[in-house]
Amino acid sequence: MNSLRKKLDKLKPHFSKGGRFEKLQSVFDGFEAFMFVSDKVTFKGSHIRDPLDLKRTMTVVIIALLPALLFGSYNTGLQHFRSVGIDPSLFQAFWFGFLRILPLIIVSYVVGLGIEFIAAQIRGHEINEGYLVTGLLIPLIMPIDIPLWMLALAVAFSVILGKEVFGGTGMNIFNPALLARAFVFFSYPAWMTGDNVWTEGLTAGKNIVDGFSGATPLSLCAAGEITKLPSFMQMFLGFIPGSVGETSTVAILIGAVILIITGVGSWKIIAGVFAGGMGMGLLLNAVSLNAYMELPFYYHFVMGGFAFGAVFMATDPVSGSQTEKGKWIYGILIGVLSILIRVLNPAYPEGVMLAILLMNLFAPLIDYFVVQSNIKKRLKRAKVALKTSVK
Repeated sequence: MNSLRKKLDKLKPHFSKGGRFEKLQSVFDGFEAFMFVSDKVTFKGSHIRDPLDLKRTMTVVIIALLPALLFGSYNTGLQHFRSVGIDPSLFQAFWFGFLRILPLIIVSYVVGLGIEFIAAQIRGHEINEGYLVTGLLIPLIMPIDIPLWMLALAVAFSVILGKEVFGGTGMNIFNPALLARAFVFFSYPAWMTGDNVWTEGLTAGKNIVDGFSGATPLSLCAAGEITKLPSFMQMFLGFIPGSVGETSTVAILIGAVILIITGVGSWKIIAGVFAGGMGMGLLLNAVSLNAYMELPFYYHFVMGGFAFGAVFMATDPVSGSQTEKGKWIYGILIGVLSILIRVLNPAYPEGVMLAILLMNLFAPLIDYFVVQSNIKKRLKRAKVALKTSVK
């Protein structure tokens, strides 16, 4: 690393003001910041000193995503080999799945970072590390067989219209990764819904064994085929069709522990989402107008992207609520809306994405009312104290 540091120091004057490549300064600074910790420190005056900067935050989130990515790679290969009647080894299944998701990750980063670099050059700003997480999240919530050109369009849409038009990292209203998924869902719905979208591209030209179905648990519920659902333990462990990062609740919970221990993810939002989902699930159980409403509330936690959305999407520090009380309200409403949309709208089986995007829109309003409520309480206490002192 010392040799790399020396080479960067040697090249730096060429990219600084007055150098031959000064127009590419933001690109050089972005690469340097990615490779090394900033050497800028405070010398005097009042400053916030915190080792958890943006790069470290993004690194922690990526580490938290690794269990879901690794298991998802294995499960992708497992679902493929099961569909063609082959019992694969652990490595065989993992390697197949990894090779299938790798192009998606590459396209996501190349397109997304390319746009971020261009935007930074146009504005003359530094390149932020915010897309490092978004670039991994997007492939994890897409069908494994999505065409690469379609993924590239979704990434471009989410970065340009979801981030850059608002000013870049830290200024976006909506979660960029969910915007990419929403773009595919509404623009190319055939690639996001149906029984075989999660395995069809993997088994092209091959004979699928009798009895195998690529239908996800949510699509089975939407079709009223509750009795065909996998067992709770199968769904909890993740041996089911679905998006790469969303199938294993165990892997997601490992990531949740990492985020909570490091303070990167808000446990209040995560707990709020599950509490809201439980409350709405129990309410629907009490109504019980159909088989879907009778489904135990905890089944919703292990189906679709509920757990993944609660841990990695709802906790986005930019698009979520910032106040402590607001985090509870924000999380609970996401959980309530997720289950409500799933059960009452069979044409839209996955409600988590829409619920989080909708609450992204209302997060500032939630924080506003929480702050105003605190101000009113303090003013009331001040008036009472003043009257007491006068007496």
